[in-house]
Amino acid sequence: MTETAAPAPASIPQDAEITAALGPRSIVLVGMMGAGKSTIGRRLGLRLRLPFLDADTEIEAAHAGMTIPEIFATHGEPYFRDGEARVIARLLDNGPAVIATGGGAFMREETRNRIREKAVSLWLKADVDTIMRRVKRRADRPLLKTGDPSETLDKLIRERYPYYAQADVTVMSRDVAHETIVAEIITALAYRIGRQKS
Repeated sequence: MTETAAPAPASIPQDAEITAALGPRSIVLVGMMGAGKSTIGRRLGLRLRLPFLDADTEIEAAHAGMTIPEIFATHGEPYFRDGEARVIARLLDNGPAVIATGGGAFMREETRNRIREKAVSLWLKADVDTIMRRVKRRADRPLLKTGDPSETLDKLIRERYPYYAQADVTVMSRDVAHETIVAEIITALAYRIGRQKS
């Protein structure tokens, strides 16, 4: 009978070291729609024993339960972006937490600066095929309600990736177990925090 190795246990000392090093700072996930910010963020929060907050959910709550597409349709994108910046600022003031942001949030300089000051930013980077496959399953993406969603997505990627690249840490989002991505994030955060100390 052959023995198979048991999966390695979560590195509790490493997790505790990350949360201790964060202090009052949050971890802010940035990236495109469909990159997995909410799904991965929720699991990362559990792993680090930090609250998980979704900026889009908080924006909807601040608008009496209107959905993001409804806010876009009723008030327009500039109004939405202003509200988004205010919500993210409030969430950052209440850290530490794991915060998922909308795809356009990191494009705003004021929000990037605030995140730089009060958080560690993490870009969940996904390729165009992965994003397209995931967003096709959902109808709540107002920026993709165009004649050619694929072309729109290409344009958004060209515009946004240079900004996302300014994040403190980058981890590839792809179709593997969520726990694999979380483990890679933990390793990347530990490395980043170790470099900050030295």
